[in-house]
Amino acid sequence: MPNLEISAKNELEKLLKGNENFIAGKPTAKNMCLKTLQSLALYQEPYACVLSCSDSRVVPEIIFDCGIGELFVVRVAGITVGPNVKESIEYAVKKLHVPLLILLGHDDCGVMKFASEQYPNIPDDFQSILKCVYPVIDGKGKFDCNNEFARKHTIWVEEYLLNNSKIIKEAVDENKLYIAKCHFDHNTGKVSLL
Repeated sequence: MPNLEISAKNELEKLLKGNENFIAGKPTAKNMCLKTLQSLALYQEPYACVLSCSDSRVVPEIIFDCGIGELFVVRVAGITVGPNVKESIEYAVKKLHVPLLILLGHDDCGVMKFASEQYPNIPDDFQSILKCVYPVIDGKGKFDCNNEFARKHTIWVEEYLLNNSKIIKEAVDENKLYIAKCHFDHNTGKVSLL
């Protein structure tokens, strides 16, 4: 197994251990001060990119027990993927050489609820969000549980990125990038791998 793949899986294990610290209420992150920020004033070397929902309850740096400079976080409602989101992830992969991409869905996602209520209509507002979420529903009928819908959407996001980003696909194919599909449970605080 190439070193970068080993590195990605080690970083994933470190983040899941950080999540255990968060759950236990015993955070250990040390890189949370001005001195850390100043040391990174001219460069950054995050070890993972996290695509997360904008939901105020889902804060990757906190739930993974990380400090400044450790994660390159892209946040958007419902982890929906449009051109700017895709290119932000591509930047992390190509320019920052992150070995790990985490796709982080979560329980009680408002976008999944809204999409379930609106399907199959596309109202004037929130068209790009719904167009990104509806492919998960199409042909499958509505989901009884929005948390299951969110999990399926996270899987769809990985497929979308691999099918629509040459940069991400090549990095995965060359074992330079590992994609971890994850789901955050608000009741337990646990991040689980899908």
